[in-house]
Amino acid sequence: MVRRSAIRRGGRAVSHSSEKGYSVLTQFLIGGGVILINITIHALIMTTVIRVAQMASARKVLHPSIFLIAVMIPTVSVLMVTHAVEVLVWALVYWIADAAPPDTNLVYFAFVNYATLGYGDIVPVKRWLLLGPITAMNGALLFGWSTAIMFEVLRRAIVRIGISGD
Repeated sequence: MVRRSAIRRGGRAVSHSSEKGYSVLTQFLIGGGVILINITIHALIMTTVIRVAQMASARKVLHPSIFLIAVMIPTVSVLMVTHAVEVLVWALVYWIADAAPPDTNLVYFAFVNYATLGYGDIVPVKRWLLLGPITAMNGALLFGWSTAIMFEVLRRAIVRIGISGD
């Protein structure tokens, strides 16, 4: 449904048309639900990463450099796969909600939003405009969480092999 409205800007009327959109509350509820799903995925993986890192730290370390590589490569790889899964969750929601223009690559669209890249070559349909920024907020928070986990795993590995920064 298209409706026309006029808005006064600087003393003159500006006319524009807009698609009837879903309420802000609806968009926040759906976006919030997806964020909770992604937080759950992230929490499950983070718990596993930390447990595996702790188990690796319990073994005898023969070569400190190899140990650091053996801990960090899988940690970062698992986190990257986790983020890709979370992007797929957003792409699925975009598909279910029909939130993107026809013939849009939804995984690309979700990734651009999630990574806060913001190319702007694809924008959500007007009734779902808030999903893009909500996706970006989710990605920014989960990237920050992943970074914190990477530093904690690295810190524990360094403590384990006895390298001192002092």
